[in-house]
Amino acid sequence: MKDLKLQNTAYFLLRISMGVNMLGHGLARIPKLHAFAEGMAKNFEKSWLPEPLIMIFGTVLPFAEFLIGLLLVIGFKTKWALIAGAALIVVLLFGSSTIENWEAMGIQMIYALFFYVLMIQIRDEKPVQ
Repeated sequence: MKDLKLQNTAYFLLRISMGVNMLGHGLARIPKLHAFAEGMAKNFEKSWLPEPLIMIFGTVLPFAEFLIGLLLVIGFKTKWALIAGAALIVVLLFGSSTIENWEAMGIQMIYALFFYVLMIQIRDEKPVQ
């Protein structure tokens, strides 16, 4: 029983940590949305991806990060937030590969691993006792 309580606490803290991380990304980027999207388009100039697609993605990304983070922090629709977060990481990995940004991909793989760990450990969203 004690081990289960510790596992639940570990899951809760990892979920909150990932949520705060994603929420923070969104909160930092939303106030400077246009500059963020333009910066992303500039970073992807060498990519074969069309600039309008990058601008749209750069505009939507902060809101997706914010929403995923918020859902994880409050523990609402956690399964769907984790699936959305993992899918977002896949898209980011794909984009990073088009500009051969292997360093970013390494960091994104760490995010993918955290989403995986949270998904296989998903708990009913009940308060930790």
